[in-house]
Amino acid sequence: MSIEIINVTKTFGNFTALNDISLEIPDGKLVALLGPSGSGKTTLLRIIAGLDVFDANPKSDIRFKGRSVIGHRIAERQVGFVFQHYALFRHMSVFENIAFGLRVRRGRNKFTRQQIKDRVMELLHLIQLDTLERRYPDQLSGGQRQRVALARALAIEPQFLLLDEPFGALDAKVRLNLRRWLRQLHDQIKLTSVFVTHDQEEALELADEIVVLNQGRIEQEGTPDEVFHSPKSAFVMDFLGSVNLFHGRIEGASVIFDSDIAGKKQIFVRPHEIDLLPVNPNGAGLSTTVRRVQLAGSIVKIELLDKSKREIFVELSHEKYNVYRFSTGDTVFAVPQKSVVFEEDYSI
Repeated sequence: MSIEIINVTKTFGNFTALNDISLEIPDGKLVALLGPSGSGKTTLLRIIAGLDVFDANPKSDIRFKGRSVIGHRIAERQVGFVFQHYALFRHMSVFENIAFGLRVRRGRNKFTRQQIKDRVMELLHLIQLDTLERRYPDQLSGGQRQRVALARALAIEPQFLLLDEPFGALDAKVRLNLRRWLRQLHDQIKLTSVFVTHDQEEALELADEIVVLNQGRIEQEGTPDEVFHSPKSAFVMDFLGSVNLFHGRIEGASVIFDSDIAGKKQIFVRPHEIDLLPVNPNGAGLSTTVRRVQLAGSIVKIELLDKSKREIFVELSHEKYNVYRFSTGDTVFAVPQKSVVFEEDYSI
């Protein structure tokens, strides 16, 4: 394994940011630390980098390629770190920002002027900003600044690349384009990378593996397909995409709804796994009223209300929607096609 985190706990006063975390990050993978605010993901990233220190414990360790790095400063750990807000030097050109880490090298690791120039120009080509070497950060777009920040992190030829919400300061379209570019870049250079995000879509699209954190603990780790389609807890099911929570019981392949929730199971159904019909098939559907239909976009989003005025969200393809073309005020029956039941009680 490239990075091993072993029994790491971190507290800030009475607050436990990380609670006995153990994790292995495979070599050459792009791994997402995903979770809500306060889940411990940024704290874990900073501990890996050496920017923060975990609580003293003889069982705890951080290992890079099998060797402990406890007590090693960030420069000694040879990690590249990319911050959310770029952290570029405003008084330096793009060239000098990227060259900074190379110029401060001393002793046997010192670079010649020509080596620095060659490395910076190589990176400018890699991030597709070849012609902007003389510009300053305030002359760049947000996406361009983040590319420069990434190139500066790569300049020192790090063992690992660590990114703390690298696209959080960008608007939606730039963020989408930049994360696709980062995925292509990773496929090209194959550098073991860990990035922090609270954006589920970003993690699912970018990562080879996802680590879902909640309240300082790991809820689940696995491929995007595993954590999305086979969630191990109600929290993971809810956090990774939209979900509806029903109460009732499951008989065979059917969900039997009941407005009286006492003693009933919690049943989780994703919006795209519900069919809508004008009649109730075998009594298996839930009677609802259409509150809103949103046709714009690649899918049709429909908001329903059941008899208790609880909201239900459904997503249909335009082809499926066009069969019945339900509209506001119509009575329809929601029929789950796939559902998940967890033993623990959970509140959405």
